[in-house]
Amino acid sequence: MAKRERKGVGGTGQPKQRQRSASGKKRHQFLYEGVNASSVRVTGSFCDWTDGYALKKDKKGVWRASVSLSPGRYEYRFLVDGEWRDDPKARERVPNTYGGENAIVEV
Repeated sequence: MAKRERKGVGGTGQPKQRQRSASGKKRHQFLYEGVNASSVRVTGSFCDWTDGYALKKDKKGVWRASVSLSPGRYEYRFLVDGEWRDDPKARERVPNTYGGENAIVEV
């Protein structure tokens, strides 16, 4: 039986990523911590800034979602109870047209 890679945050604060699938996509885990919220979503250029993906809160209070992404560079933001929020752990950000910043993830 093969060992499964442990999900979670790497030493740099960035989520670990799984191996690529046969389709070339790779699972990326988005994390959002330390917020009392009723809903958290992640959306970005990987889904044309549509409704995005719902994150689920774990027992430790960390919101998580694992998303399959094709290789590339993507911009994203979190929606926390309907309000745009930055990813405080993002290593890189770029200005957006609304006066804020989008986080960057590379797959």
